[in-house]
Amino acid sequence: MYGHVESLARRAAAGAGAVDGVEVVLRRAPETLPPEVLEKMQAPTKDPAVPVIASAADLQEADGVLFGFPTRYGTMAAQMKAFFDSTGSLWEEQKLAGKPAGFFVSTGTQGGGQETTAWTAITQLVHHGMLFVPIGYTFGAGMFNMDDIRGGSPYGAGVFAGDGSRQPSETELALAEHQGKYMASIVKKLAHHA
Repeated sequence: MYGHVESLARRAAAGAGAVDGVEVVLRRAPETLPPEVLEKMQAPTKDPAVPVIASAADLQEADGVLFGFPTRYGTMAAQMKAFFDSTGSLWEEQKLAGKPAGFFVSTGTQGGGQETTAWTAITQLVHHGMLFVPIGYTFGAGMFNMDDIRGGSPYGAGVFAGDGSRQPSETELALAEHQGKYMASIVKKLAHHA
C-alpha cells in the first residue's frame, strides 16, 4: 500500500537478475480496496511500470516465484489471499507442483508477525505442491546484527514499516537482494537437474 513491499521486490529482482541467465519479471497482485478508501488512507499511486498480474495462470510461466506482501494481524493481507484464492484451477490440475517459491513481507511493528506471516502463507504453497525455499541464515552476519532495527527472518526478507513513514533500511534492502540472488541460484540448480 505504501511502497515497502515494492521496494523489497525491486531489490530482490536486482539480486535475482544478477544471476547469469535469469530473467526477472515483476508483477503486482490486484488491489481489492476501492479507490476512495485508498485515497482516505493516503496510499500513493502505484508505479505503472509494475503491472498487475493478468491472471493467476501466468504463474505457470515462471520457473520460480517470490511472493511479497504486507501483513495484517500476523497473516498475509487480504489482497494477496484473494490472489491465492484465484489459483483454484491451477491447484486442481497441480500446475504449480514442484515450482520453488518463497516470501518476503512488510509489517507495521517488530511484533507484527514477520515469521507468522510467512509461516501461515506456506499453506498456500503446500496445497499447490510448490517447494518452499526459505533463506535460513544464508545472509550470514547480517542475520545476527542487533545494533539496528531490521526486518526479515530465516523465512525471508522483511521490513518494519511503522505507520508507513519508515522506509526500508539498507540492511533490509540488502537482505531482499540476497534473497533474490539465493532464490535465483536455487531455481537455476533445479532447472539444470530437470
